[in-house]
This record gives sequence, C-alpha cells and structure tokens, in this order.
Amino acid sequence: MHPKNILNADLHCHSVVSDGTLTPEVLAERAKTNGVELWALTDHDEIGGQHRAMAAAKAQGMAYLTGTEISVTFAGETVHIVGLGFDPDDAALKQGLHNTRNGSEQRAREMSDSLAQAGIHGAFEGALKFVGNPELISRTHFARHLVETGVCKETNEVFRKYLTEGKPGYVPHRWASLKDAITWITQANGMAIIAHPGRYNFSANAEYALFTEFKAHGGRGVEVVTGSHTKQEFVKYAETAKEFGLAASRGSDFHSPDESHTDLGKLPFLPGELTPVWELLADRIQQ
Repeated sequence: MHPKNILNADLHCHSVVSDGTLTPEVLAERAKTNGVELWALTDHDEIGGQHRAMAAAKAQGMAYLTGTEISVTFAGETVHIVGLGFDPDDAALKQGLHNTRNGSEQRAREMSDSLAQAGIHGAFEGALKFVGNPELISRTHFARHLVETGVCKETNEVFRKYLTEGKPGYVPHRWASLKDAITWITQANGMAIIAHPGRYNFSANAEYALFTEFKAHGGRGVEVVTGSHTKQEFVKYAETAKEFGLAASRGSDFHSPDESHTDLGKLPFLPGELTPVWELLADRIQQ
C-alpha cells in the first residue's frame, strides 16, 4: 500500500454552521480524539465556519484543509460537490455560495411572472409585505398574499390551486450548476470532488455523464471511502476513480453523535492503488 494512503484523513463533515449539531471547535476536538490526522470541515453551501475550524485544528495540533459541500442540480438530481484546499476569503466563491443559499428572490420573481400569466398581478410585491428580507422569500409568503387579496380563502387552498407542480406559480428550486460549483472552487485555488457517488439514483449512463462532465469542467477527485458507501461501493468507486483518472478522497460525512452511523476518523483506509487527494493538495494543507 502507498504509505500516503495510510493516513487518517476525514475530509467531509458538518457543523452548526450548516446542518450539523456540533460547533467547529467541538468537532475538531472529537476528530483529534478519534485519531484524525488531517481534517476538513465541509458545511453545506457555506464557508462561514472555516476560520474557526482552522484555528480549532491548530489548537488541537491537527493538519487542516479548508472545505465546503456545494449543492448542484444535475440531470434532475441534487448532487454534492466537495471543495477542498481553497482560499476561504475568495470573493467569487463567497458570492456564489451566497447566491446558492439565497436563490429565493430570483425564483420568487419567476413565480410572480407565472402567476401574472394566470391573471394574478403584483404577487411579488404583495408577498414581499410578509417577509422582511427578499433573500428569504418563499411560497408561504405568496400564499399569505393570495389569501389576503381574496384569491383564495386559506393557504391550503392556495397550494391546491397554485404554486405546486403543474399549477400556476410553480418554479422548482435550482441549485448551482455543476460547471459553476467546480469553477468557484478551482478559481479559489481549491480542488473539486464528487461527494458520496453511491448515494445518487443515477442510471449507469447518467452516472457516466456526471463523471465525464465533472472532469471536463476541471473536477479532480471523488469520495471513494465515505460513511454512506458499502464495502462493495468502496471497490466500485475505486475503479471509477482509476477509469476517469481522479484522485480519491475519504470522509465520514459526520453530522451528529446522535444521527451519524460513521464517526469522525472511523473509516477504512483508502485502497492502496489510488492517488489520495491530500497528495495533490499538499501545499494547501495547514499545519
């Protein structure tokens, strides 16, 4: 086995900054206790905890890579792209993630346009009265407006007639594109990695298309050993990594002591024939 593969690296986990239950500081302590030698905090569509995580890792004497997990829409499915080793203060990455989290205003304007085609005008402005921050506008605010203006008697009626799939005012939530996510990460000097590929409901053809497009846009890695993969999937995605010439990553996807079945640092090592992502990111690791 390649000696660099025998490293307890955990490059996928979540804190209270996204949907985890522990602070970056408590996560760092837990990782260190569990023998993690190289750590990354990868909160969903958010890098606001990176400086805390860096400081916490340093306090524990643990090497650190910056991280995030970006939500992407691909072939009608939500796919997650992990970014590692980027500049946490990169303005374009920050803005891209901000827009991903807060695509609500653009979506709301499209919903309003759709309602206007059905003869209901001014819905965006009306819905805005029920929300302080346009970034947080949602279907609920539209529903309250439609009740207030007498279009419907109650919000349940709104969702029977409007704002749901196939009805006026429906606009699906869209995450970032695969190209955008990879571009934000790589332009911030990071590496893009496909998270837990075994979790997506893709046909063999769709999965091949994902890996092909990912690589074409500059993606360089894939999670092979991760909390949600079976032993068979470790083998399958080790082969996929070799087929596409991708580096391999390892991460628990730990969220909470109560919810996660794989704890920080408790995964098998990477298969020996693969190139670990940390080998390619050696100059980005913070000691």
